Amino acid sequence: MPKITKLLVANRSEIAIRVFRAAHELGIRTVAIYSHEDRYALHRFKADEAYLVGNPGEPIRSYLNIANIIALAKEHGVDGIHPGYGFLSENPDLARACSEAGITFVGPHEEALRQLGDKTFARGIARQVGVPILGGSDAIQSAEQGRALAKQLGFPVILKAAKGGGGRGMRVVQAEGEFVAAFEQAQRESLAAFGSPDVFIEKFISQASHIEVQIIGDQHGGLVHLFERDCSVQRRHQKVLEEVRAPLLGLRVLLLVWLFACLLVCLVGLVWFGFGLVIC
Repeated sequence: MPKITKLLVANRSEIAIRVFRAAHELGIRTVAIYSHEDRYALHRFKADEAYLVGNPGEPIRSYLNIANIIALAKEHGVDGIHPGYGFLSENPDLARACSEAGITFVGPHEEALRQLGDKTFARGIARQVGVPILGGSDAIQSAEQGRALAKQLGFPVILKAAKGGGGRGMRVVQAEGEFVAAFEQAQRESLAAFGSPDVFIEKFISQASHIEVQIIGDQHGGLVHLFERDCSVQRRHQKVLEEVRAPLLGLRVLLLVWLFACLLVCLVGLVWFGFGLVIC
């Protein structure tokens, strides 16, 4: 892998500043991008170079325009792009665009993002490697099909967007009579947020622990986990607090969680240059 000499962070605020700090410690020149609304944001002034992207009135869309970001990177001699988290961090199209432009993408390769970005596909991978998963379904084709599957699983169930996260496209269904309305709402929200109406069902566990495992790896087969964090404190399915280490899990359970997280990553043949998350 070629050495990165100039790194663009396709993100804003705190995460961009953290990446800049790490890059500076490694002697890598840094490039910030900022929307018109972020022209006075701190991350703009923490990088060695900073460039405006997008148009006024587009504070979010500015950070999502892959073509503009790649064009800017090529214009200014950028040879590495770090997506941060959120925005384009799980978008395989950015990974592909970087590869086509000869720019190193700091993250998983395109195919890995496409595979694990689809939760139903990820559930299939988990089955193959023997990782225990909740009862659930593949993408649901109709409300009637989903209602029949939910009856088989037993209520309550939860509907989830197959190709998204962050609490969007999720609905808890407590009884059969609620299913159709919840399914239609989840589909609409998933389509609006992620461009796909695909949703699937899982058995809903009301007092579950939400555990994430951080994975870091390289392009030479090196792979390690950085232990777990407990993200169970949530509001509307969105994390409010992340606690390290998970306080309620014993060592035996944690060893299995770490092992299963690494197995999932290995099974899809992920080539990593950066961080990833496996949510258990």
